[in-house]
Amino acid sequence: MFLKLVLLVFALFVMAGGASAQTPPKPGTVEGHLKIILAKEVDLADQTQTEESPDYADYPLVIFTKDRKKEIKRVVADAKGNYHVELAPGDYILDVKGRAPGHLRAKPEPFTIVADRTVRVDMTIDTGVR
Repeated sequence: MFLKLVLLVFALFVMAGGASAQTPPKPGTVEGHLKIILAKEVDLADQTQTEESPDYADYPLVIFTKDRKKEIKRVVADAKGNYHVELAPGDYILDVKGRAPGHLRAKPEPFTIVADRTVRVDMTIDTGVR
């Protein structure tokens, strides 16, 4: 009788531990602002400058694993250049799709996600020579 009770308690303990081990970790959040510096031609005859709004859909952000071997998610900033993404805890790199020598200039930004926390990662893209 005592042995059955011990086995029952052990079985319940193992099942409870197994259930908690399968619970996925709570996500964290990365958010930030994307600033795009557009290349403009200089017009010496007309010194007035107009502020051109970038189309953020043309510059999607890409989130990679820390080793850059796997793309986790692509993100397009909203009309004001802001973005917000939930991710599982871990180490990541934020980069810009299409960044290549001579085209877009941007610095890949490493960041770490912690459960129930928000990390801010801003990104600046320079589209070329002025």
